[in-house]
Amino acid sequence: MTTTAFSTLPLSAAMLANLEALGYAQMTPIQAQSLPLMLKGQDLIAQAKTGSGKTAAFGIALLDPLNPRFFGCQALVLCPTRELADQVAKELRRLARAADHIKVLTLCGGVPFGPQIGSLEHGAHIIVGTPGRIQEHLRKGTLKLDSLNCLVLDEADRMLDMGFYDSIAEIIQQTPSKRQTLLFSATYPAGIEQLAKAFMRKPQRVEVEALHSDSQIEQRFYEIAPAQRLDAVLRLLGHFRPQSCVAFCFTKQQCQELVELLQAKGIVAMALHGDLEQRDRDQVLAMFANRSLSVLVATDVAARGLDIAALDAVINVELARDAEIHIHRVGRTGRAGEKGLALSLVAPAEAQRARAIEELQGKPLNWQDFDSLPAGRGEPLLPPMATLCIAGGRKDKVRPGDILGALTGDAGIPSAQVGKIAIFDFQAYVAVERGVAKQALKRLNDGKIKGRSLKVRAL
Repeated sequence: MTTTAFSTLPLSAAMLANLEALGYAQMTPIQAQSLPLMLKGQDLIAQAKTGSGKTAAFGIALLDPLNPRFFGCQALVLCPTRELADQVAKELRRLARAADHIKVLTLCGGVPFGPQIGSLEHGAHIIVGTPGRIQEHLRKGTLKLDSLNCLVLDEADRMLDMGFYDSIAEIIQQTPSKRQTLLFSATYPAGIEQLAKAFMRKPQRVEVEALHSDSQIEQRFYEIAPAQRLDAVLRLLGHFRPQSCVAFCFTKQQCQELVELLQAKGIVAMALHGDLEQRDRDQVLAMFANRSLSVLVATDVAARGLDIAALDAVINVELARDAEIHIHRVGRTGRAGEKGLALSLVAPAEAQRARAIEELQGKPLNWQDFDSLPAGRGEPLLPPMATLCIAGGRKDKVRPGDILGALTGDAGIPSAQVGKIAIFDFQAYVAVERGVAKQALKRLNDGKIKGRSLKVRAL
């Protein structure tokens, strides 16, 4: 797609001059596709990664109708972290130089509340913040959103990952129904669809770059003897060393056998099958989604509805009996512009299944020689994150911001080292970088979450 000049948009001369001064000559694909719709006041769901120019896209759109003479909050941008909120606010201030004295205020947790109240009393045109702190200001009555024209949910998938769905819903309920809602996300999980249905008006969808193509997912097929099957999985993991991988098995028993073998070799692996209690299933999925589990060994039924953003590889421990299921399994890797790898082990008895896949794909399969695969490096395959389980959840009124604050407050762990937070009714899971897991565990056990001492253990 050819890039287009900003001058083709109905923007003020001052804004166009400022964009030129900032070195913005041509629109990026996401800007070219989304700006015409946003400037018409339409609701929008845009799928775009960080670095695609999305901040400037929604920044230009929300500044366009702003009234500088009215000091109420006219635009609100919700971000998952303080770092992102600071980055977005900085970019908005650069874009706002074209207009008279536009005030952009950030409201995030982890900083004192008092000074924020003072800043709000002076009024602000645009507020950029994290859901937890915005919620607090709304509850205390220090922030009013009655004059809001535009709401932006930035990195919406990451906010949902961090457990902010309820907070976002509560904030949106306090905004005028006539507002414009713009949602930006790198992936499109089920929660986003739920948000859009509940809170958006006929949203237009814009997606930059198709998610699936052969260049996206490399498939390799290996012929093996049936007795080699489980050891072959070990060899593939040792050679390719994926950070996150789903290994598909047929039966619960095959899942268990493979998990036991992997664990014995120092690989962090867990099974997902139909017999798991809901609580155990929640725990396994939370650990896999937050990257503290290297291999998820699953049956097809148990893996239904699994939406993991960055999945490096899929291993078919045995070929699916149906070619459509094979395509579905393989499509779980290589999402959101990332490259994926699909490795299939095929015993002679599965030759007919392999032919069915070839027919469905309409091209020959990429067969590789299993015996020529070099044996992997000796060190164990360790995931980048570790999970801490907190004995308190939604029913105890524990929110993601409470956990994040307990970990990062007063010279604690940098928020960049904290991963996904998942909150269930009676417990919560938080991922931290493996290197700071001991420190994080001590911090949570010695300190308080929401003013209470809650028991925390490492999984």
